[in-house]
Amino acid sequence: MADAAPPKRRRRRRRRRGVFVRDSEPRPVRKDLPPGPVSLTPPPLSTELLLRRGRAYAARIARAHESESFYAALDLGTNNCRLLVAAPGRPGRFRVVDAFSRIVRLGEGLATSGRLSEAAMERAVEALAVCAQKLDGRRLAGARMIATEACRAAENGAHFLERVRRETGLELEIIDRQTEARLAVSGCGSLVSRETDGVVLFDIGGGSSEIALIDLSRHRTPKLADHIVSWTSLPTGVVSLAERFGGRHVTPESFEAMVVHVGEMLARFDGGGLLAHVAGTGRFHLLGTSGTVTTLAGVHLGLKRYDRRRVDGLWMDRESVDRIMDMILGWSFDERKANPCIGSERADLVLAGCAILEAIRRHWPAERLRVADRGLREGMLNEMMARDGVWRRRRSGACPA
Repeated sequence: MADAAPPKRRRRRRRRRGVFVRDSEPRPVRKDLPPGPVSLTPPPLSTELLLRRGRAYAARIARAHESESFYAALDLGTNNCRLLVAAPGRPGRFRVVDAFSRIVRLGEGLATSGRLSEAAMERAVEALAVCAQKLDGRRLAGARMIATEACRAAENGAHFLERVRRETGLELEIIDRQTEARLAVSGCGSLVSRETDGVVLFDIGGGSSEIALIDLSRHRTPKLADHIVSWTSLPTGVVSLAERFGGRHVTPESFEAMVVHVGEMLARFDGGGLLAHVAGTGRFHLLGTSGTVTTLAGVHLGLKRYDRRRVDGLWMDRESVDRIMDMILGWSFDERKANPCIGSERADLVLAGCAILEAIRRHWPAERLRVADRGLREGMLNEMMARDGVWRRRRSGACPA
């Protein structure tokens, strides 16, 4: 009768008799074990052994960090202070190891006074002090720190940067608008596909807006900045435009007035027609790198919390952009502030940015807009790493990946 029992029942009977069964082969229970329950917890390591292992691990980490080259890029704009620290990765790529971003509104009131206010400078210095702490003690193979439109336009811009040097130890350079446009293009190279013949890249800032026309229809080189055929810098951004027309309570009429105002600036751009031979085709699109377009993308996706991974590189068609801008224009200031992708810091600026975007879309009609959550910092990192040849060394095996 025992042989007629099901296999599982036979195995249970054998276990009760002290025989473990594995792959139908009986294995006797060990008799040399001490009586009582057997502890599965390994004996504790000595303090000396733990310390020795900890020192060895710390030494390995230190050696890895010493062999790795870090680069830092800092961008002090009219509205934001941003820092990136990165290490070279695969050819043409880098790995971010530290980052910082804070809205400081350095250009607040600049359009009317022509000077940086004391409160705005204090906010910026506090943010830059955080950046200095993040860089302190870090071995850098390269670093570049720039200031843009607010410091370019302010009477006391140079004096402010001297104060920054004294109080934080950071030395910032004021770059011209052409350099700013080139860095924006350098930072977005990987978002232009091989099938593209023409791109209008724009960076809507706080005090100025840079626009670059990129023609890829005639020849191809790895460096996207080599294909810039024309560029312009509009002396307006989200801060200055909102201060002029109002940003808290925006009506359809005041919004249209902002669009017309920016459109008049674009009409004076002599090189604006250099992409006419590819405009209107499926191989032409807009590429936006600014808080305006990333905010629109976040609202479009319905994000409960901003997620760069979902926004950077996102494609939006014309109808989607129209729908989102109309929706935000219909919101009150409190409704804009309540949206997690806008928040209180952008609620009075987002519609000014939308007006600049709408003027660009009317000037260069395109069926598609690609969103870039990257810009000047990435451009600086790309240029420093390319200058030092770190990716060539990695391909040749001289530098570890």
